Amino acid sequence: DTVPIAGLEITELRVNRRAVSRTDQGQPMKADIHPEYQTVIFHDTSVDEYFMTRSTLKTSQTIEWKDGKTYPYCTVDTSSASHPFYTGQQKILDTGGRVDRFNKRFGNRSTKK
Repeated sequence: DTVPIAGLEITELRVNRRAVSRTDQGQPMKADIHPEYQTVIFHDTSVDEYFMTRSTLKTSQTIEWKDGKTYPYCTVDTSSASHPFYTGQQKILDTGGRVDRFNKRFGNRSTKK
């Protein structure tokens, strides 16, 4: 069978076996043993930033999102919106000053006289 897509003809379509919710032997996965994977709203309280993602987190709190739907809600202290590494505010230590201070204090004692 050929399927025309944007002027291209695809004669063979392969499906990733891992994407199908079946075991490698082709049997359906066991029911009721996996945690519920749902959309959750996280709130970074340090910068008052909200973001939506999918998670297996279970929480009793809910919040109404911009789309009018109600989702589970979780607060976090730090996220990529506030962590110094991701915001570019990370401080770099002055290691050169430390080496100079060490040499000044102890000198070059390892040389033989």
